[in-house]
Amino acid sequence: MMIYPTMELQQGKCVTLDKGRLDSAMLWHVDPVETARAWAAAGAEWMHLTDFDAIDGSDANSELVEEIIRSAGIPVQLGGGMRTRDSIEHWIDKGAGRIVVGTLAARDPELVKELAKHHPDQIVLAVDVWQGQVMTEGWRSSSAFTPEGFVEAFGNTPFAGIVVTDIDSDMEDVEAQLGLIAGLAEKSRTPVIASGVVRSVDDIARLTYLPNISGALVGRALFRKTVDLAEALSVSQPGPEPVAEFQ
Repeated sequence: MMIYPTMELQQGKCVTLDKGRLDSAMLWHVDPVETARAWAAAGAEWMHLTDFDAIDGSDANSELVEEIIRSAGIPVQLGGGMRTRDSIEHWIDKGAGRIVVGTLAARDPELVKELAKHHPDQIVLAVDVWQGQVMTEGWRSSSAFTPEGFVEAFGNTPFAGIVVTDIDSDMEDVEAQLGLIAGLAEKSRTPVIASGVVRSVDDIARLTYLPNISGALVGRALFRKTVDLAEALSVSQPGPEPVAEFQ
């Protein structure tokens, strides 16, 4: 299972949010570029980056995002404000390893299917769930889709992955989150990346036993230091099966 150390940017700073509330971000006093490099040095193979200002239509973080993509030393899975073909292809041209789309997928599913076919293994679907509905516009608007219907609508689309976030629980009820994520993974033809569920390495260990889970985003727990990245990477890799010794 792939661990994606996760960085969220607002006004050039690393932040984390409570239930997606952009007006109440928790600020972390770290250098974003150096943090990304440190994750690579610890052995991460990918990182996930969300630009919260881009969700509101601002390009204030564009230069910083470009610098992280250029200098992190690992591929970047980038989300935030990807609501047009131009913005998606702009960031692919800038070197982003993958682009995460959510709002655009709800607005224009056919365009997203086309982009996924034209950019193999570079488009990731975001399924953000609140009270049984898929949310858009940075978790602020409810779409007409249920999560199951949303995943089914893209059943044959060649996504690189599907990131599932249960906003209802958002770190408070891990059992409910695991239930939602496992249920969607069972119905999905595309491997699922779990978001928002990792508080400790024990949560990573539990995820490794769920079918069709290809990865987990780990952000807040890294910044709070309740999870060590090197340990998380180790736990996420399946060890050799025990072999009985016959006398």
